[in-house]
Amino acid sequence: MLKTFGDIFKIPQLRSKVLFTLAIIIAYRIGAAVPIPGINAEAVKSLFEANSNGLLGFLDMFSGGALNRMSVFSMGIMPYINASIIMSLMQGAHVIPYLDRLAKEGEHGRKKLTQITRYGTLILGAVQSFGLTMAIVKMPTPSGMPIVLDPTMSWMVMTIFTLVTGTVLIMWLGEQVTERGIGNGISLIIFAGIVERLPSAVLGVIKLVQMDELSILVALSLVVLVVVVLALVVWVETAQRRIPIHYAKRMVGRKMYGGSSSFLPIKVDQSGVIAVIFSVSILSAPLTIAQFAPNWTVWGVQVSKLITEWFNHSSFIYNFVYAALVIFFCYFYNSISFNPKDLAENMKKSGGFIPGIRPGDSTSVYIQKVLERVTLGGALFVACIAVLPDYIRTFMSAPFFFGGTSLLIVVGVALDTIGQIESHLIMRHYEGFMKEGRIKGRWFNIK
Repeated sequence: MLKTFGDIFKIPQLRSKVLFTLAIIIAYRIGAAVPIPGINAEAVKSLFEANSNGLLGFLDMFSGGALNRMSVFSMGIMPYINASIIMSLMQGAHVIPYLDRLAKEGEHGRKKLTQITRYGTLILGAVQSFGLTMAIVKMPTPSGMPIVLDPTMSWMVMTIFTLVTGTVLIMWLGEQVTERGIGNGISLIIFAGIVERLPSAVLGVIKLVQMDELSILVALSLVVLVVVVLALVVWVETAQRRIPIHYAKRMVGRKMYGGSSSFLPIKVDQSGVIAVIFSVSILSAPLTIAQFAPNWTVWGVQVSKLITEWFNHSSFIYNFVYAALVIFFCYFYNSISFNPKDLAENMKKSGGFIPGIRPGDSTSVYIQKVLERVTLGGALFVACIAVLPDYIRTFMSAPFFFGGTSLLIVVGVALDTIGQIESHLIMRHYEGFMKEGRIKGRWFNIK
């Protein structure tokens, strides 16, 4: 393993990509530590200590700890994710024909769609920054101290512009990593924010054990739980269904072509971390409104209180909606990224066929059926992992945030990044991270 990491720096192109990615992540972490001027740090600290296991702690996880410092990156990458969700939904539902045409124009259309997503990020970032600024001015703290020392109009305007600029900068950093670094930039930024909490969480557990506030048995049980869930996530994330494809022999001139066989891999969790991130982003919207507008009343009903009770992280309604959204986005992602009809047509043109299945429409129907069955298993597993660890953590009175959401994101991003690094190593005749070869997906058979 150590030799493999040494091989990374022997390849100039791969070395520059890895170092560039690390430099961007370091720059992001520095920005997450720069506070907005005029913020009372003690008041913010008391507020987040009182809500560490609630909505604010959950949102702070996705901002990489920037929110609990009220830094220039407090908005995190959520506006970009929300803009991406809106664009994906409109393309999937075929609401705007112009977006459908762009999606079919190849690289030029992709650039146009990316540009529209950027403008959407800017608009959503401005709206959310305005809401966050107004909220921290009026939000009460457990200590009774105001969060903003001098909430003048000029301070509010400066803060809104600062937060919007921070969001746009994070978006730009993520795109730079995707284009010039290793891995998906946006996912790596979220990954860095989650991993940043791990050392302090482990030290916190050790201190609680030393102070006899947490039994050694509970601490060991938590370690075993983390290892088992981690192994299950890796096991499913690397699983895939391989559909065999044979190519008929054909004579072109005096040469015989075809006669080979291959397979079509379908991952169990095709969407990766996309479904989880999208679901969390949508669920955070009503909770954010309720948190920042505690006195919201409609027809005599306290809507904010109702939302807070229904969408509490430990409530059945919240976890049911969360699991349903995860399953929905798993299927939705597959519907826009995997087109069985196009695959069947391309196979037919190249002389390929699935044994026992007629080429054309029958092949398309077969691939669609296999895709739906495989996706169902993967979606149910991801939904369970996203929900169950939180219940187990509450049952065992775990003193730190250990949730399936963060675990799924960390494992998914880590596997994707390692896979890209390994591809560069194998392409240049170096060994992969495993002595036996590449980190391969396991395959199974579903009729």
